Amino acid sequence: MTHLATDLLVLHTLRCIGFAGTARIAATAGLSEADAESELIDLAVTGLVTHQAGEFGGWGLTASGRAADAERITGELEAAAARPALTAAFDGFLVLNPELLDLCTAWQLRSVDGVVVANDHSDQSYDDRVLDRFTDFHRRAVVVLDEISAALPRFGRYRFRLADALQRATCGASEYLTDDIASYHAVWAELHEDLLATLGIPR
Repeated sequence: MTHLATDLLVLHTLRCIGFAGTARIAATAGLSEADAESELIDLAVTGLVTHQAGEFGGWGLTASGRAADAERITGELEAAAARPALTAAFDGFLVLNPELLDLCTAWQLRSVDGVVVANDHSDQSYDDRVLDRFTDFHRRAVVVLDEISAALPRFGRYRFRLADALQRATCGASEYLTDDIASYHAVWAELHEDLLATLGIPR
């Protein structure tokens, strides 16, 4: 089983989510804020990340950081001889991806008297139907998620994060489907970016 070194975990998290604050980086990486901040400071000292202060500040990769992440992530992939298995699993992900995007659109928009409007979530029966479709989607997605994490175990965290987001939405926190930074859609997008970055596939 492979595990990323903590510095690479933080670096790669930033690669996958883009410019972000310490709290989000820590939550995404599964670290305490103190541990994440310590690694970020060390990465900044070596010129791999940069910090912007202020109310809307945060951390971002430098060009050197992006190159270092690509080199080390590729090294992890090749050392595990996981490229064929991860490529095959990614094909399964791509089959599901358009369906997930359609579900997100269905959650955000709905048709009223033939007119497409923003979903204000006042129609509980409509929301329940879409949520049921999300639940069915997730059951099928788990199969692909298991294939991805079998290829590289560090991907296993995505399955738990997606399940948590869906559980929160099912319990009434509707923002955890498409709107929150920890929503099902946001985590799925991070997974997509991680797969592309790990396999070296440009967008």
